[in-house]
Amino acid sequence: MDLVIRDVRVIDGAGGDSYRADVGIRNGRIAAVTREAEAGGDRPTGRRVLEAHGLALCPGFIDMHAHSDLALLRDPDHSAKAAQGVTLEVLGQDGLSYAPVDDRTLAGVRAAVAGWNGDGTGMDIDWRTVGEYLDRIDRQGAAVNAAYLVPQGTVRMYAVGWDDRPATPAELGRMKQLVAEGLEQGAVGMSSGLTYTPGMYATGSELTELCRVVASYGGYYCPHHRSYGAGALQAYEEMVRLARNAGCPLHLAHATLNFGVNRGRAPELLTLLDDALDAGADISLDTYPYTPGCTTLVAILPSWASEGGPEATRARLADDATAELIRHHMEAIGSDGCHGVPVEWDTIEISGVCEPSLAPFVGRTVAESAARRGEEPWATARGLLLADRLGSTILQHVGHEENVRAIMRHRIHTGGSDGILQGDKPHPRAYGTFPRYLGRYARELGVLSLEETVAHLTSRPAARLRLPDRGLVREGYRADLVLFDPGTVAAGSTFDSPRTLPTGIPHVLIDGRFVIEDGRRTDELAGRAVRRTR
Repeated sequence: MDLVIRDVRVIDGAGGDSYRADVGIRNGRIAAVTREAEAGGDRPTGRRVLEAHGLALCPGFIDMHAHSDLALLRDPDHSAKAAQGVTLEVLGQDGLSYAPVDDRTLAGVRAAVAGWNGDGTGMDIDWRTVGEYLDRIDRQGAAVNAAYLVPQGTVRMYAVGWDDRPATPAELGRMKQLVAEGLEQGAVGMSSGLTYTPGMYATGSELTELCRVVASYGGYYCPHHRSYGAGALQAYEEMVRLARNAGCPLHLAHATLNFGVNRGRAPELLTLLDDALDAGADISLDTYPYTPGCTTLVAILPSWASEGGPEATRARLADDATAELIRHHMEAIGSDGCHGVPVEWDTIEISGVCEPSLAPFVGRTVAESAARRGEEPWATARGLLLADRLGSTILQHVGHEENVRAIMRHRIHTGGSDGILQGDKPHPRAYGTFPRYLGRYARELGVLSLEETVAHLTSRPAARLRLPDRGLVREGYRADLVLFDPGTVAAGSTFDSPRTLPTGIPHVLIDGRFVIEDGRRTDELAGRAVRRTR
């Protein structure tokens, strides 16, 4: 063997009891799993032996909802994910990413998601298609593996533009072609961001047609649906119905219920999902183990204010009369961008800005900054949006712990960080989701057993992605593995120190190569693109 991990507690990802074993690795794959009771005197030997007494070994964690689309290429270290034990991220989320694009669309995407990924300044964005993006990952190498979803909002921007109107038959045909090409080139499915423009302008029938294309290639649909606030249950129901009509597997992104109107309503959501599952629907979901959410400040504007793209949005904000209409929609009515709930400025914390001179806003709520400036909160928010060219990111303190715990127990649950790495004070979920599941929710609270938790983070997402050789500790499977201390593993990141790395995860391997060794990032770039297979 190239490596033998000796005397380790194997949590194999299937959800059953753990066991002690020696695990041998050869040529990037698991070549032997020799249980303690079976070993007798014949234990595997290797060129290197790692004594792992006191540690647990499990499959690498799969982050089902990541926003590392540029970070994975820009930052070879990428310890934010590698140090958590993540060995595969699913990118292209929330309907907005960087392929497929032409030059015009790329400029729009860069402006639209600058708060998620930066604007790409200094990067050579030399791809235009999904296949070229995945090829770039393979050519450059990455800290972790990456799969990709065709972003429906980007596709609509490419074919229709930023107009709030139904697509013409020709435009719908072009969108279907773009989705098909992305899937042929290796994408695993399609995402939507249905509170983000321009994707949210799509009708249900348009989305159904695109989902039929996705289904024909064996992919899945991953929507950020139309509301996580007012009307959230109806929004979930729409996605379930739409996916079933299209015959398309459904994966619900960051599946939670937020704002005061949804306190304690997780059982209603789970009943809706159980009824659909029992009727034969193919559904999975992901969550992160925190109550606050994270997005961009511009995203909570009413959708009509963003029609036409970022330049048109800034023009509306600069016009006093139009800005007053925006304020009224947000504060009195509840904008669709803020999930139909009137905005509460004391729950909106600025977590990052693109313009360095605006750094004093970071770490304070809009209400706090407004009070310091002696002005109304909308005046502060409006000024920040204009000064930062719509690039500010926010934390929304609107979640409920009882909903988080109930949903993570469900039989179709997987883990997704929704990690936005941009900003001076990002959400700690970007650096802490997976060790927090293990330490806080399994060991400390007992919401799930450790074995169940590992299954949620490994074999379940691998099954959704249809990966035949990942997600379990089995002979012949890829050696994407995590060694952690069950007694000490914990997220280091907090809201005050969001970039602190976790503890209790000394070793992480991808294809049998150490990307984390003795708690430190190595110089290995073992990650590659993981393409859809029929």
